[in-house]
Amino acid sequence: MSKIGKINISIPEKVKVALAGSVLNIEGPLGKSALNIDLDTFNIDIKDGKQISLKPKKIDQNTKRLWGMNRSLINNAVIGSSTGYEKILELVGVGYRAALKGKQLNLQLGYSHDIDFDIPDGIKINVEKQTTIKISGVNKQQVGSIASKIKTLRKIEPYKGKGVREKGQYILKKEGKKK
Repeated sequence: MSKIGKINISIPEKVKVALAGSVLNIEGPLGKSALNIDLDTFNIDIKDGKQISLKPKKIDQNTKRLWGMNRSLINNAVIGSSTGYEKILELVGVGYRAALKGKQLNLQLGYSHDIDFDIPDGIKINVEKQTTIKISGVNKQQVGSIASKIKTLRKIEPYKGKGVREKGQYILKKEGKKK
């Protein structure tokens, strides 16, 4: 048995879930998402619009792995359409700042040039202060991917801790030169 897969997914009141063929449509106040489910491998039960249960037709090593993964994907889509996902990035360093210019995020990260980062559809980016970026969206994978791409534009330097980091991220600092 899959420990994660056998847990039922509770559906919030504002979210509607419908199964059309092998596509599970999830619609909530923040947006829509559609997931393809392999109905040859799994049975999906939607109980009174309040819970979703996912059961495999036969249990073997491969379906156990897929069971937990598919349950997590459905749960992430339900949470994303009801409350959404967000990540907060901090710019640490002298002269490091961010600004929004239309559909682009303008970053000054200590290079000789500014970096213009295109914001994809389905992602909202707010610059609360010049050094704080808030990334939010419906898709958990997409929010994490955008945060990771922005973090790679200026990796954290181990001596002073300068760079782009997530809020609350622990930085292991190295000791500098000794006399």
